[in-house]
Amino acid sequence: MTPGARITELIKKREAEILQDWLQRQLGAMTIRTDLMKKSELEEQARTFLSGLTTALQRSEVGDVGDIRGPAWGPVREQLAAMSQSRARQGFTPSETATFVFSLKEPLFAHLQKELAGDAPALATELWTTTVLLDKLGLFTVEAFLKSHEDTILSQQRTMLELSTPVVELWKGILALPLIGTLDSERTQLVMESLLTRIVETGASIAIIDITGVPTVDTLVAQHLLKTVAAARLMGAECLISGIRPQIAQTIVHLGVDLGDVTTKSTLAGAFGIALQRTGLSIGRATPRTS
Repeated sequence: MTPGARITELIKKREAEILQDWLQRQLGAMTIRTDLMKKSELEEQARTFLSGLTTALQRSEVGDVGDIRGPAWGPVREQLAAMSQSRARQGFTPSETATFVFSLKEPLFAHLQKELAGDAPALATELWTTTVLLDKLGLFTVEAFLKSHEDTILSQQRTMLELSTPVVELWKGILALPLIGTLDSERTQLVMESLLTRIVETGASIAIIDITGVPTVDTLVAQHLLKTVAAARLMGAECLISGIRPQIAQTIVHLGVDLGDVTTKSTLAGAFGIALQRTGLSIGRATPRTS
């Protein structure tokens, strides 16, 4: 009998017993969060997995029982990936998620020992096959969980970056982009996209990039700023840079960074005043009304 065939027969023959034993072990373990998952949901996942496991074992070619990357195991991988993503969102840990697969070992081992009590070589072969198979499926579950978790973190980071780079319309034709925090390559790309989009939407002719909230300016940061300025110019808008503190001015000079003909000011108010002048506007004090 080929490796895995006995496991398939065993699951078909004692599915109800194995399922019940498996559920009890999971519910009795500290890794199952009953506050995050209903028993009925866990039971449905276990039943589906057992069914998929049996089908995959039947469809696997001889010698490829443990190759979970093969086409026969596609439905099982999809279920484990979906379950891992769901549990990652629910707040489970990687170990709690992987236990779903690993906890199946004990019920299968116990029933295999009963079935093959008088055939030690066959028992050893089936126990090893089962161990290797469930270990691979368990590790796949952990990988899927971590991938889902990383995707969620990256999505949250991008959302935070978008929220931290607002483009504000100070006046008709004048935009302001206040930057806070480190300016790296990824964020520079996002800054460019946000600024260029707003330039197109508003038809602005001047954009003020305020770096008051940028802690340090090095050669890389300066290059990112110049790229943003150049991109804005291609869209027909002039860029002013405000927030040039004494320390930043000294650093830029020390690094030998050439900001070219970019107009810089120490404050956003100063840059706004220049922007008004270049657009032919001005702001003055209103004459108090006389009673």
